Amino acid sequence: MKKTTKIISWTVRVLAAVIMLQTLYFKFTAAPESVYIFSQLGMEPWGRIGVGVSELVASVLLLLPATAWLGGAAGFGLMSGAVFFHFTSLGIEVQGDGGQLFYYALAVLICSVLVVALHRDEMKTFITKKVLRKA
Repeated sequence: MKKTTKIISWTVRVLAAVIMLQTLYFKFTAAPESVYIFSQLGMEPWGRIGVGVSELVASVLLLLPATAWLGGAAGFGLMSGAVFFHFTSLGIEVQGDGGQLFYYALAVLICSVLVVALHRDEMKTFITKKVLRKA
């Protein structure tokens, strides 16, 4: 991987991880905003806690070079769900946040796509050596 590509990779990985990690406080402490969101989705409290744990795992995977692609894939899946629910159930703006949560989810989604694209060779190698070999 070229130096410029490594810098871009680390930048988008850290950005995605930091955004997901900073929202964990609200999910794990049952902050009113977080409880409201997951109540609107009919997923309170198990959905809030489950998503929080999943975001924690995705963040750790993103920050470990060997599993960055897996963290990117997990982040993509999680944020696809977040964006979907903003479009279908919650709206862009939730409780007067000016769309901040939606834009954070979109930023992590974009970063996750970039991580997967930048680390696609590692992903292909893993799949061919570990998954397909055992099949």
